[in-house]
Amino acid sequence: MLSLTDSIPISSHLNDTRFNFLSQSGSRNLRQVTLVCSRPRVSFPQRNICRCSTTEQPPPQRRKQRPAKQSDEEKGIDPVGFLTKYGITHKAFAQFLRERYKSLKDLKDEILTRHFSLKEMSTGYELLGMHRNVQHRVDFLEWAPGARYCALVGDFNGWSTTDNCAREGHFGHDDCGYWFIILEDKLRQGEEPDKLYFQQYNYVDDYDKGDTGNTIEEIFKKANDEYWEPGEDRFIKSRYEVAAKLYEEMFGPNGPQTEEELEEMPDAVTRYKAWKEQHKNDPASNLPSYDVIDNGKEYDIFNIIGDPESFQKFRMKQPPIAYWLETKKGRKAWLQKYMPGLPHGSKYRVYFNTPNGPLERVPAWATYVIPDADGKQALAVHWEPPPESAYKWKHKHPLKPKSLRIYECHVGICSQEPKVSSFSDFISKVLPHAKEAGYNAIQLIGVVEHKDYFTVGYRVTNFYAVSSRFGTPDDFKRLVDEAHGLGLLVFLEIVHSYAAADEMVGLSLFDGTNDCYFHTGKRGNHKFWGTRMFKYGDLDVLHFLLSNLNWWVEEYHVDGFHFHSLSSMLYTHNGFASFTGDMDEYCNQYVDKEALLYLILANEVLHALHPNVITIAEDATLYPGLCDPTSQGGLGFDYFVNLSASEMWLALLENTPDHEWSMSKIVSTLMGGRQNVDKMLLYAENHNQSISGGRSFAEILIGNSSRKSPASQESFLRGCSLHKMIRLITSTIGGHAYLNFMGNEFGHPKRVEFPMPNNNFSFSLANRQWDLLENDVHNQLFSFDKDMMDLHENGRILSRGLANIHHVNDTTMVISYLRGPNLFVFNFHPVNAYERYTIGVEEAGEYQVTLNTDEKKYGGRGLIGHDHIVQRTISRRADGMRFCLEVPLPSRSAQVYKLTRILRV
Repeated sequence: MLSLTDSIPISSHLNDTRFNFLSQSGSRNLRQVTLVCSRPRVSFPQRNICRCSTTEQPPPQRRKQRPAKQSDEEKGIDPVGFLTKYGITHKAFAQFLRERYKSLKDLKDEILTRHFSLKEMSTGYELLGMHRNVQHRVDFLEWAPGARYCALVGDFNGWSTTDNCAREGHFGHDDCGYWFIILEDKLRQGEEPDKLYFQQYNYVDDYDKGDTGNTIEEIFKKANDEYWEPGEDRFIKSRYEVAAKLYEEMFGPNGPQTEEELEEMPDAVTRYKAWKEQHKNDPASNLPSYDVIDNGKEYDIFNIIGDPESFQKFRMKQPPIAYWLETKKGRKAWLQKYMPGLPHGSKYRVYFNTPNGPLERVPAWATYVIPDADGKQALAVHWEPPPESAYKWKHKHPLKPKSLRIYECHVGICSQEPKVSSFSDFISKVLPHAKEAGYNAIQLIGVVEHKDYFTVGYRVTNFYAVSSRFGTPDDFKRLVDEAHGLGLLVFLEIVHSYAAADEMVGLSLFDGTNDCYFHTGKRGNHKFWGTRMFKYGDLDVLHFLLSNLNWWVEEYHVDGFHFHSLSSMLYTHNGFASFTGDMDEYCNQYVDKEALLYLILANEVLHALHPNVITIAEDATLYPGLCDPTSQGGLGFDYFVNLSASEMWLALLENTPDHEWSMSKIVSTLMGGRQNVDKMLLYAENHNQSISGGRSFAEILIGNSSRKSPASQESFLRGCSLHKMIRLITSTIGGHAYLNFMGNEFGHPKRVEFPMPNNNFSFSLANRQWDLLENDVHNQLFSFDKDMMDLHENGRILSRGLANIHHVNDTTMVISYLRGPNLFVFNFHPVNAYERYTIGVEEAGEYQVTLNTDEKKYGGRGLIGHDHIVQRTISRRADGMRFCLEVPLPSRSAQVYKLTRILRV
């Protein structure tokens, strides 16, 4: 019920909104009913005074109780769940997982003390960095806790260190080390300031709207005329009517002049009845009813129970937001009145005054950076193209496939010319080639901005910026969009395991201190690579890294991430230690628990915000639980990379004679020997085998061989055969993902070497020789790889269950396995061919050759005739199976058979 104290005018709380307006109108009438001027609180008797509404008032509802907090078991959380799943019993590691889960809960609680949610924690790019504000200005926010003074310097202010600085006392600096700078747009000559103090403009969204020319006064008058019903705006136009009448009644000339004349004020019930009698003949009105429905509760302004029909009518009426939005002006009006305070393309840096002296840095959240402009200091570029020319997305994300065939690429070397190639070169050359070759995803390395080109993009300096040497941010958006249009997913190799140690353009000593983003001392520096190690336990560093992942998905529509070199971040020894596989090595004092918590958070945030995103872990130590759900104690990745496979192939090709190859070792290495084999990503060779001193498999196997002499011809056939067999077994025996580096599918004969001082900055090896596809040999290798991808696409090889490896013979050097209806047979023997080699199968029927590495169209010898293309099973047990096939096996060849007809036995 309503309760007012002495000398407080009812209209003192009135505002312009509809809700407060109704309070005004209601208060005026209620004043005659329940106004109490005496100081003691007044309560109605324990009975109903009046129920003027015909609608039956429902009984008061009890406050809904919050559901009881679920336990971890009820949520399906088990910190050691994956250990139970795989039958692993190790008390120390199980205890480590439980403690890690407790630390994760504590970390989330700590995050929620500063951020509303994990989603808000991972969207820092919406506030930090440079952003256009709707109120004709640009806002800049940066985190630099070690700085004492912060300013923006650039070509827009003549590189002045005082013109645009963070102002103390004007939200310019807070206790957490965040600096806030406002860059006001400049009023054009002859233009007057906006009459509305908070005038807003549509810069990007709906930029073509709002230029109607209507003034603020006209819009407000239109709102009052159209929105308010007759009589509702009475107290909008006369704000002090209630207070004035109340004052006149009590202290006016016709009121009591002495204390004796001041009669005792009737109680609220008497005054309410008198008011009802006075207004009983009033005509009907559309205005809300102000009759009071009392439930016998204490008379309190916060417990007024009004007419339900009036309240329902009030709730149904929408707030006048449309009129407020109409006050926003368009981009045309903004350009006519203002000059941008920070024009598109402006070059700038952030200036800090620190205990160690003044510094100029590239902002950490900059989205476009020129790291080394003609030998000059690095600088950021304000990227705000006019909305008419800004890139507009045309294609949606492709559907998430059940298996991955990834084409790994580097934009800078995608051209045949000796130069740094561009995003446009990549779009025109590589995207059509990857689609034609049969891959369903591309993985880009070196796209995030890095100062030194020869580092291949692994020493990242600016985590939110696309490398400017390849093009603009809009050029990269076009690349991703065109890839999506071809049905290709786009993965980004992200390097959050370390950062460049460069101080002028990177994050090292960003605010003059050594512990802003990184650990201090030895822990803050990589033991061998000279890079800086992130401080994953710091909330602001987590804010930076988690937001960075979300940024690439939201801004550039990438479909997933390949997390590079996790072993560098998971251990304080950076992974440079001998691993025996003992579980103690994964929970001892060298394990960085903070890095593990970051990876768990990264996967949880990414998969919660973007359910179709794909994350791939590259960890040489194969940390337990990499691809298990975080709710079961895992790290939550979708795939992990088997790094041992490529190392094994390289060692066999360079150091082991062909006749000494161990089939058992090949199979065990390719299968990983660990959990989650179905989530394993395999590759025969990626970019590592080709960069800076390494050699591609084609260079090792084929080199300068030719078919001129018998010896050269034999060496050439050997190289081509093994090149095909290695790719076939690697792509079909393991999990649901396969990767190949750009150009290796057709046997690119030369390594990759980026320009650097020791090669006189030569680009001769920093390219891909696409013209080799016109050569018979390389075209044949490409045809085989293309048909192999076709086999995966049409036969769904990778998406099927794990391979049933039932025949591994080190003497004959033959490997055979089944995957669905497909039978794979490999003869690695350099000399021995088998005319009728027995291989067991489970299903009786006819098996037809669908892929043969020895076919002439693939550069083979064509030793398997057409009469052997279809094989029929024999009712004889072999390899533990009920039936068998007797197949021809030329030396150094592989065949894929498919069950095309089932026979009843």
